[in-house]
Amino acid sequence: MGLRISTNMPSIAAQKVLQSNAKRMEHASQALATGSRIVHASDDAAGLAIAENLKAQSRGIAAAKNNAYNAGSLIQVSEGGLNEINNILVRVRELGIQGASDTVGDKERGFINEESKQLLQEADRIAKTTRFGDKKLLDGSGGDQEFQVGPYGGKDNIIKFSLKSDATASELGIDGIDMSDKSGARDALETVDEALGKIGTMRANFGAIQSRLDSTVSNLDTQFENVSEAHSRISDADVAKETSELASANILQNAAVSVLAQANQFPQVAMKLIN
Repeated sequence: MGLRISTNMPSIAAQKVLQSNAKRMEHASQALATGSRIVHASDDAAGLAIAENLKAQSRGIAAAKNNAYNAGSLIQVSEGGLNEINNILVRVRELGIQGASDTVGDKERGFINEESKQLLQEADRIAKTTRFGDKKLLDGSGGDQEFQVGPYGGKDNIIKFSLKSDATASELGIDGIDMSDKSGARDALETVDEALGKIGTMRANFGAIQSRLDSTVSNLDTQFENVSEAHSRISDADVAKETSELASANILQNAAVSVLAQANQFPQVAMKLIN
């Protein structure tokens, strides 16, 4: 190729390579800084669309799992209240057996009656005040509950549960218990046994839905792990690869700068011939 002054082709070629390596360095640097393989949509348009869909799905699974945990907490609070009411009824039954015997007198039976009344009032108070947030759980006003435990819409992503458990004294039939005499103490035993049966049924229902929620959380954990892994394979940067890319681009850029400096000297050679 002859010597030219107006157009320095070696310099243009060196500038092209320099610009290309500068882009490689910039891309590798951004990938390492962000941790994402896809810095621009043009890097992998299809991969970006898939990755964003997977990211939305994983976020939805995380939110659904949080809903399932909260639903489990609601159930646990309810069951905890029933457990304490159950303990109270067991104690009241014990007092009834004690009061039904002639081994205690009327004075002692009066003390037994007073304790049983206080305990039954506490059981009723627990039933009326057990809450999760502002939602009453044990007074029969809970109604039908829907827990969103899936990352998508539709009924298959919802768990429905009827929160109609009513553990108030009037519903259990224990508000009329009177152990002031022997016959009243004996009658109380049957009443308390029936109440304990109702409490057991409520607790069994809560236990069943709690078991289902545990399975739901386990499944969501598995889904989240698999979706996150798929998202990572598509969008996360390979640090080793990007580091090598950055080093390679840096070396070639330095070489291109050196070549460009030499190419810029070519017109000077032509000028020497003119001089």
